[in-house]
Amino acid sequence: MTLPNFNNLPPPDAAAQAHSDQLCALIHDEIKSNDGQITFAHYMALALYAPGLGYYSAGARKFGEAGDFVTAPEISPLFSRCVARQCCQVLAGLGGGDILEVGAGSGVMAADVLAEMGALGCLPDHYFILDVSADLRQRQRETLERRIPHLVERVRWLDRLPESGFTGVVLANELLDAMPVHLFRIEEEGPQELYVAWEDDRFAWRSGPLSDPRLEGRIAAIVDELGDLSPGYTSEVNLAAEDWVRSIAAMLERGLVLIIDYGFPRREYYHPERAGGTLMCHYRHHAHPDPLIHTGLQDITAHVDFTAVAEAAVEAGLAVAGYTAQAYFLLGSGLMEMASASNPDDTRQHLALTQQVKKLTLSSEMGELFKVIALTRGIDMPLAGFSFQDQRGRL
Repeated sequence: MTLPNFNNLPPPDAAAQAHSDQLCALIHDEIKSNDGQITFAHYMALALYAPGLGYYSAGARKFGEAGDFVTAPEISPLFSRCVARQCCQVLAGLGGGDILEVGAGSGVMAADVLAEMGALGCLPDHYFILDVSADLRQRQRETLERRIPHLVERVRWLDRLPESGFTGVVLANELLDAMPVHLFRIEEEGPQELYVAWEDDRFAWRSGPLSDPRLEGRIAAIVDELGDLSPGYTSEVNLAAEDWVRSIAAMLERGLVLIIDYGFPRREYYHPERAGGTLMCHYRHHAHPDPLIHTGLQDITAHVDFTAVAEAAVEAGLAVAGYTAQAYFLLGSGLMEMASASNPDDTRQHLALTQQVKKLTLSSEMGELFKVIALTRGIDMPLAGFSFQDQRGRL
């Protein structure tokens, strides 16, 4: 498989390159100790999460204008305020509880959610944050202390998921897209998995048999739904996301799991016209499809198969209580009510707010590509965020 060349990407500085070289050496050693190749999922896990070296484990700035990409909470506090209102509805129905945010990024969403819940008089007992990066934990703490010093005492950082008995809301914003995926390609003889090897002093692709028995079943289900796929068709399967849903189900006693990410239902995700898959890299606000360069310096993501998420949830005893596009979730959660409260006489602020709403809701921006799915246990109420339009039938 020929590797593309992206000469238009800004070159890393000497320190960044040295960091990347260190991580490449670690992955190269892993390849040598595994008969000359590792699954792409293994490569992606190391590239993103190797202790002290992976993209999310090291100290480089990832989020915001100075990083590699901007997430919805950084675009506008309106996003997190809408999430907070959904949390308030559920906690009121439960008679109280906690919030657990998994992968809290810069801490902006946690700060804005807590601020809004405080303003509405429905604060959680605790706001737990689970994040693998010590660097991000420190940044989250600084963000919270700067923006909501009076509420920091409610925040607790966790090293692992609670074992059981959690009551409340679990938040996962742009989490599943960064979980390691297996890559497969349809060949004349059947589906093959794409592995990562080391050739000519760089990472290279190799194909081979499927590494996990579950992949055969997933690919067979895709073919059953969409028909035979042409040779060369390449895509991803995110077994880690399914395992994560099962882990969350095991610890959730009563409450809501709210997952917000970019992706599609299975029929759209694996449509034959999307023959190159969805894998994408983000490096200093440049998007490109080559995960084997700038190792440790760029984000690597794949879209979410929300049908697979729903199936894993149901198998684990959760209910799928809602599924919709981000725009509809925000509208159902009171976005326009909050936006209309701005002062139109303050022209600069009003225009900025209008631009934020457009970025969050327009189909050409984040409004349609990003989806929201609600998984519940032990609650039976219509969720406000899905009142505008519920698209569970598309799953």
